[in-house]
Amino acid sequence: MHAITRELARAAAATAPAGSDVRTKLGSGEAPSAAMDHISVILHVRAGQTDQAELARLTRALDGVATSRGLVRNSLPASEKVTRFEYRRAGTATQSVLIVAVRPAGEGPAAAAQAQGKARLAIILDDLGGERAPADSIFELRYPLTISVLPNLAHSTEIAEEAAARGYQVLLHLPMQSLGEENPEPLELRQGLAAGEVSRLVNDMLNSVPTAAGVNNHQGSLATADPLLMSELMPVLAQRRLFFIDSRTTAATVAYDTARRAGVAASFRNVPFLDDVADPRAVSEQLERAIRDARQKGSAIAIGHPHPATLEVLRQALPRLAARRVRLVYASELVQ
Repeated sequence: MHAITRELARAAAATAPAGSDVRTKLGSGEAPSAAMDHISVILHVRAGQTDQAELARLTRALDGVATSRGLVRNSLPASEKVTRFEYRRAGTATQSVLIVAVRPAGEGPAAAAQAQGKARLAIILDDLGGERAPADSIFELRYPLTISVLPNLAHSTEIAEEAAARGYQVLLHLPMQSLGEENPEPLELRQGLAAGEVSRLVNDMLNSVPTAAGVNNHQGSLATADPLLMSELMPVLAQRRLFFIDSRTTAATVAYDTARRAGVAASFRNVPFLDDVADPRAVSEQLERAIRDARQKGSAIAIGHPHPATLEVLRQALPRLAARRVRLVYASELVQ
């Protein structure tokens, strides 16, 4: 079964347009639900092509492999941008397939105007996954924002899939141990974990945020300062071809340097948090600092949260960025 899954993944990678991402998770065989293999495809729709045309092309390639191996496709509930189905043999599900069709956010005049900007600014909005309402408010902003989703919450997978389908970039907001143990998450990267446990935890978290293109840390003032723990994390990200954004919750962090040594594309927050004070005036002042720094440095990464004040400030400010010669970009454009 695993050999067929790898053959399906190769067919998807060969058929999907450039920039698409194909990932697999092989089942353990311990129980029916765990035994099934999983394939996820972030399908980058080419300019001039429809989502349905690209999806049909990819599905034909997968079905060709499946049919030759005696598998039958069974469709599952889906949406306009998210397609799900299973392959079955003798009535038993063997592979699940998730396909998310992605187009750049903000297509049209706003995006064209932004392309004229010289300074680049990436804005990451953290802490998604617990409730739908904050995500829905972000989805009303038709600009290339990067959203970071906490794992294993009630709406983590749903929001991650929909965000990618709408053209936003998705990160796994990876919980990490903080100094003083402030608000620890039930599962987080902690000092003293064995390398195998780090890998298992991170991969399990990524499974709940299946469209993640990269990772940034949630809290982590203690974890990101631990060279051993960071050296165990980065090979996991390298294997999954994920980039890393250091949220810099402590000046003692070694996460960015460790990532670069491990060959992981990385960057870090290099302007103040937007909403340490969740007040519109304070958020506006912080965003102005981020814009100024982006213009001075050529690029900047800012991090905020889906507070009503933050989203209202962004709703008013984003349409004016192009006129100020600032181009809003995904976080991935600023890693190296």
